[in-house]
Amino acid sequence: MHGPRWRVVLLAGPSGHRSAGDRCVAPKRRCAVNDQLTVEAVRRRIAEVRAEIAQLTDRSVRIVGVTKTHLDDVVVAALQAGLVDLGENYAQDLRARAGAAPILATGVAPRWHFIGQLQSNKVRLIAGDVWCWQTVDRSSIIAEIARRDPGARIMVQVDLAGIPGRGGCRIAEVSGLVGEAGRAGLAVIGLMAVGVPGPPELSRTGFAQVVRTAEDLGLAERSIGMSGDYRVAVEEGSTMVRLGSLLFGDRRVGGASSQ
Repeated sequence: MHGPRWRVVLLAGPSGHRSAGDRCVAPKRRCAVNDQLTVEAVRRRIAEVRAEIAQLTDRSVRIVGVTKTHLDDVVVAALQAGLVDLGENYAQDLRARAGAAPILATGVAPRWHFIGQLQSNKVRLIAGDVWCWQTVDRSSIIAEIARRDPGARIMVQVDLAGIPGRGGCRIAEVSGLVGEAGRAGLAVIGLMAVGVPGPPELSRTGFAQVVRTAEDLGLAERSIGMSGDYRVAVEEGSTMVRLGSLLFGDRRVGGASSQ
């Protein structure tokens, strides 16, 4: 028995003609971001970022596309553009994405990074779907991940801003949490941090501190840098940047779970 036939719909370019592009996997839906950005545009933006990163460093830097609150079409476009590392902030949305028919129909398996604040009672919901837990910042989360997702790949989040409710541990607590996670059987691959509010340069010192700490602990990955400050982060030693609006445009309010 054959599966459903997906209708291929291509967006019209500036000339009014249909432009060549990738297939849309959802019936009668456009593979578009904010009704303007095509798969080819996503691919072009990714290439532009990679080219800029190459000018800043010869280090390999992984791009994580942040799809939070975007429609599933954005995820489809990212996957069709060759971007498989994707980040979500909310457990319910990540769970919904993992089982969404249009995403599954691409035949490409996303590597889901959880990049939002972790709550112990949400770990069970997404334990089978997360490729990397980037925001581990306390003992209770370590214990819950070790219980629900043994041997999981994690990063310890460092708080650079000291803003209540933002997540992350103090730099002085990093070593202890890394050791605790290792003893719990988790694979600690690196450190993660969010820059401080304001101009990108304000985050330079904090980013450098995260990189030094990771190096001192023998951790290979440093997930620092987002759309507004990734250049500074790469200059300071980032190996992973989390980009949303730079690749996909403004977010749609409501998230995947409200579609």
